Order: sequence, then structure tokens, then C-alpha cells
Amino acid sequence: MSRQAQRSDATRARLVSAARARFAKRGYASVGTEEIVRGAKLTRGALYHHFDDKRDLFRAVHEQIEGELTDAIAAELAGAGRDDPVEALRTAVRTFLDACTEPAIARITLLEAPSVLGWEEWRTIDEKYGLGLTIAGLEMGMDAGRLQRQPVRPLAHLLLAALGEAGMVIANAGDPKAARAEVEPAVLSLLAGLERPGS
Repeated sequence: MSRQAQRSDATRARLVSAARARFAKRGYASVGTEEIVRGAKLTRGALYHHFDDKRDLFRAVHEQIEGELTDAIAAELAGAGRDDPVEALRTAVRTFLDACTEPAIARITLLEAPSVLGWEEWRTIDEKYGLGLTIAGLEMGMDAGRLQRQPVRPLAHLLLAALGEAGMVIANAGDPKAARAEVEPAVLSLLAGLERPGS
């Protein structure tokens, strides 16, 4: 990578970091671009060189969080999947639900992203990061004979939607940890319903 490309990446990363900290603390509407560039110790010109506007910067923050969460869940699937693919799926579900109790993740990815980006774009990003991983987890279980064989893509869409709704319940709850404890058995029961009898 050229020195100029490295500088460009570093500038972009500083902007995303500054925006992420502020969006997490006070929300999208309460944070202005001037505050973000001051926090990043950059100019408005730098911001508009890398991003179209504040919404575009928010999208980058949201995608960064989605990517980190996907990496964490993929690591859980890879680690536990070798021994028990169904337990790996359960662990992945728990990792996601745990993340939904973190205020910054809940605020940015669940509470604000659908309205800032629009429902359709939010769903597209959710599928970009979560759908492939969900398909991989389900296929792992089916290949091992632990889950009933069926068309995996529509099933993955439905499971991803259930997880998204569980995340919304947690993020909107007065007590996110209590809500997380309530939704976990329901989501895990959906997985249990996919298991092959006697597997």
C-alpha cells in the first residue's frame, strides 16, 4: 500500500472513530460534523473528501460495528463448530444477544440505523454481514446431520429476522439485561425446532 493510501486510510479511521464515540454517547441527531472533525483533529474538507455527508459517515460507523460483531460470531462458530455445530449456533446466538445489551451497539445499530439509513438500507447491511454467516452455521449443522435438511437460504432469512427482532426487544427495554434473559430461551427454541430427532 502506498504512503498516500495509508494516510487516507488513517484519516478515514480517525473520522469513523470520532463519530462512533459521539454517536454512541449522544445519538446521530445531537452530533454535528464540526464536533466530529474537531474530535478527529481534522478539517471539514477531510470529512467531505472521504464521506458524502454525516449520514454516509454514520453508515461507515454502523458497518464497522456490524463487521466487528460478525467477526466475533464467526470466531465462535469456528471454535465450537468442529465439535458440535448446534452448540456453535447456540453460542453464536448468545454472542449476538450479549452484544445487544451494550449501549453503544444497541443505540447505533438497532435504535438509530433503521431511521437514519432507512429500513431497506439497514436490512441490506444486516444481510451483507449476517446472512452469509447464518447460512454457514445452518449448513454446518445440516452437513453434520444435526439439523433437518431443508432449503437453507429462506431459513437463514427467517432466523436472521428473529435475531433482529430479539435485538430490538433488548435495545428498547428499560432493563436490557433482563430482556436479554427473557428472549434467549425463545430464540434457542427456534433452533431446537430445527434439530433432527435423535441427533
